Amino acid sequence: MFFSGDPTTRKRVDLGGRSSKERDRQKLLEQTRLERNRRLWLRQQNSAALKIQKYFRGRKVVEVERAKVREQFYKTYGKHCHHVDRHCFGPDSEFLRQLIFFVNAWNMNDFSVLVETCRLIQHFVRESGDVVELFAGTDYLSNHSLVVYRLKRLSFACIQAIHHNRNKLKDQLLMTGEEPSASTAILLQALVLILDPKLPWACKTVGYLLQRNVFSLFREVILTAKENINAKGSFGKVSALEHVLACMVSHVGQSPCICTNVDPQWSFSFQILTIPFLWKKFPYLKEVFASRSLTQYYTNQMALCVQNHANVLPTDMLNEFPGYACILGNILETTGAALSQPDCSFEMALDLAAVTTYLLEALPPIKSSSREIGEDDMIIGDESVEIVLDDNLQQQITNAIDSRFLVQLTNVLFGGISTAHGSHNEGPDDKEVAAVAAACAFLHVTFNTLPLERIMTVLAYRTELVPVLWNFMKRCHENQKWSSLPERFSYLLGDAPGWLLPLSVFCPVYKHMLMIVDNEEFYEQEKPLSLKDVRCLIVILRQALWQILWVNPSAHPSSGKFISYTSGHKKHPVEAIQSRVGTVASELLSQLQDWNNRRQFTPPSDFHADGVNDYFISQAVTEGTKAHDILKQAPFLIPFTSRVKIFTSQLASVRQRQEAHGVFTRNRFRIRRDHILEDAYNQMSALSEEDLRGLIRVTFVNEFGVEEPGIDGGGIFKDFMENITRAAFDVQYGLFKETADHLLYPNPGSGMIHEQHLQFFHFLGSLLAKAMFEGILVDMPFATFFLSKLKQKYNYLNDLPSLDPELYRHLIFLKHYKEDISELELYFVIVNNEYGEQTEEELLPGGKNIRVTNENVITFIHLVSNHRLNFQIRQQSTHFLRGFQQLMRKEWIDMFNEHELQLLISGSLDSLDVDDLRQNTNYAGGYHGEHYVIDMFWEVLKSFSLENQKKFLKFVTGCSRGPLLGFKYLEPLFCIQRAAGSASEEALDRLPTSATCMNLLKLPPYGSKEQLETKLLYAINADAGFDLS
Repeated sequence: MFFSGDPTTRKRVDLGGRSSKERDRQKLLEQTRLERNRRLWLRQQNSAALKIQKYFRGRKVVEVERAKVREQFYKTYGKHCHHVDRHCFGPDSEFLRQLIFFVNAWNMNDFSVLVETCRLIQHFVRESGDVVELFAGTDYLSNHSLVVYRLKRLSFACIQAIHHNRNKLKDQLLMTGEEPSASTAILLQALVLILDPKLPWACKTVGYLLQRNVFSLFREVILTAKENINAKGSFGKVSALEHVLACMVSHVGQSPCICTNVDPQWSFSFQILTIPFLWKKFPYLKEVFASRSLTQYYTNQMALCVQNHANVLPTDMLNEFPGYACILGNILETTGAALSQPDCSFEMALDLAAVTTYLLEALPPIKSSSREIGEDDMIIGDESVEIVLDDNLQQQITNAIDSRFLVQLTNVLFGGISTAHGSHNEGPDDKEVAAVAAACAFLHVTFNTLPLERIMTVLAYRTELVPVLWNFMKRCHENQKWSSLPERFSYLLGDAPGWLLPLSVFCPVYKHMLMIVDNEEFYEQEKPLSLKDVRCLIVILRQALWQILWVNPSAHPSSGKFISYTSGHKKHPVEAIQSRVGTVASELLSQLQDWNNRRQFTPPSDFHADGVNDYFISQAVTEGTKAHDILKQAPFLIPFTSRVKIFTSQLASVRQRQEAHGVFTRNRFRIRRDHILEDAYNQMSALSEEDLRGLIRVTFVNEFGVEEPGIDGGGIFKDFMENITRAAFDVQYGLFKETADHLLYPNPGSGMIHEQHLQFFHFLGSLLAKAMFEGILVDMPFATFFLSKLKQKYNYLNDLPSLDPELYRHLIFLKHYKEDISELELYFVIVNNEYGEQTEEELLPGGKNIRVTNENVITFIHLVSNHRLNFQIRQQSTHFLRGFQQLMRKEWIDMFNEHELQLLISGSLDSLDVDDLRQNTNYAGGYHGEHYVIDMFWEVLKSFSLENQKKFLKFVTGCSRGPLLGFKYLEPLFCIQRAAGSASEEALDRLPTSATCMNLLKLPPYGSKEQLETKLLYAINADAGFDLS
């Protein structure tokens, strides 16, 4: 283009965005990268093709050579080895060299030649009796390398041949070596001769076979033969396969053995011991394996590797036969014999505890018919498959962990540990820490897996577990230093406190002991722990609970369960064990509190946590808070008065909500005083729960059929509640009986008196709940074993003295009887005597034919206690509880023990605190605290007897007992109002009157102390209902 004369040039702008040159550059780079990758892939393809071709050509050449050698072998020795003599097995012969070169397990002709060769080996050995000479001639040392090489290859060829043809020959796999026609038996019997541990080449031959992973081949062979275990000729005799395994197992681990270690995945432990019910198939192998040295060796090997290699256990079985469960069952079944030997080592017991702990921890829980549903059940994740073990496998495991096994294991672990206190300044040594850790780890996972009733009594009374653990814990507590777990158990707790695991085992076992010991043993003989030690234990448990529940609570405090994964292994987070310890420690502390309530050996404040303050109490009322969780799980940590405040605030909240819904009183009843129970039952038994929560107003009718004056503002209802409870719980009525201490409990024979006795119990339960709901105290002393039914608790032998002290003495006599109890002619039956009618009941099915002996006397004692304390009153207690729970929620009642529950019902038995009442009294009508009449009144009230003081309190409030927390909580506060405006003679002749609904005393201004006392006593003893109001 020619110059136009314009000196300026226009800029050309590409409206397409980036420069086209830049786009071309990026495209070029991408194409280059793809081309480079394609060339790399082609080079790799060509290289792989060359390797495959090279391997194929090599294998083809080898096969050609093998075919040539095979043909030459047939010409020289015959297809059926007809031309073979004993010299052919020597080092100078070509027979074995050619055979091990061409033999192929897939070739049936080669298989026949191999079988014939093994038959000839057995024949020549039987003739000469010298295996070494057969293969090495007269000079083994000079030919040992060649001989060992040939025998290693020959042995492996035999195993390969059996493995490859296992399905065709499955009927022969477990035959004995005595079967001349069984090819597998011939091959295996030759292996038995070659692998004899006494032979000089045994170690190198077995080592070679282990390197070739022959146990995995044997595993497949055994699993193929499992359906034919009872094949003809094998039952009751040792099979050739079993002999081979015994030779290999007994060789490894022995002192002359120099075999190199193999990958645990292919070892005997992981491949053979994971076969279900191995010892039923091979009882002789079980005897060999059960020897102390072998068990110790294999247990130690498993202890070193099981945690790191558990994920490579064989998975060729059904889900109901997981490898970790099978290996556990087989180990447990054999180790008992090793533990029972006097020279069993402490190290072996540690290894055994470590292995079985890890394997048990992987198991899903095994339940029994009597185990509580839901306890320690496994939580299944979203992608997990629940594993249910085969019933026979479960039985194998539970039967193996029997009383004998537990006693032997604990004896070996604790054998060198003294239960006597040494110097308290010295903590436990390393051996004691290791023993305690091993025992506690094993028992902890055992408690979470197996049914507890199988093992608790054994641990409590046939082992030194409790004294050893207590000695350990006490010294750690006194030194303020808890030893951490050894490394082999660190997967259980990590860096959690050292007291968690010992407490998780000690608490349930000691709790079980407390259910069996009697009062004399606990209080007088101070067994199993001294009362001083029990006080120390209470401190340890209290501090541990506070640490778990308040200072360092777990993420899920209500969950003591395990998390399961698809691999079948459960994860044991610290939180789960913390929750478990929180549960068992709170149960044990609650039980110790019951013992302290029966006969006080420590101040009640010892059970209270130090950190409970006003902030804690304010939090405890709100659901979902840590304080509320503690209130539910361990209420004894909170002082009784604080719990009463929480309880009354909860009741007040419910009453306020109820009053907001119902402004008008819907339920008004007309009650005859001389028929109070019948009228109340007929009119109130049909009330719904909502009606029971609402206001109930009562009008009394006296014996003349005239309604008593007075409007029920709450006081008449209080009087009604006191009178009806007194009538209903009167032993003369027949629904309740009295113990020797005048404590009430349901009459077992109530049905013989009242046809509708169960409906009456339901009504009385709701009546008592209504009294508690309204804050009305009733003077009804209940037996502790009956109050436990309101908490849905079970009663034990220790509760029997309150019901029948004579029966209790007889049972304790039997418990400590040293002679032959069977001579007493006692049977498992009990005789009931109600109103002159005797009935006989069996304590067990067929009990009238089961004699009480020294072996079953403990069972008899507890069955008798159960019958009297639980079984006889179960129907009455159940219906009473149903009525009671119409108003009283279970979580409210669970805040208190039985002793405290009695205080909630009846108040304190202590004398009336007149000074407290005076400090919380209002005055009206001209009276004041310094008025001379008021001074006289308080002096007179103080001089009254306890009975008259209770009558006075009933006269002015409608209830003979004051509020639990003092008169400060009386609603409304007590008030004294001046009656009669003037001090005229007519006015002073009047009696004091009251308005119980307002807690009001109308007191005339008497002129003297004597006159006031006379008038007041007359008024409170008039028993004229509300005619004086």
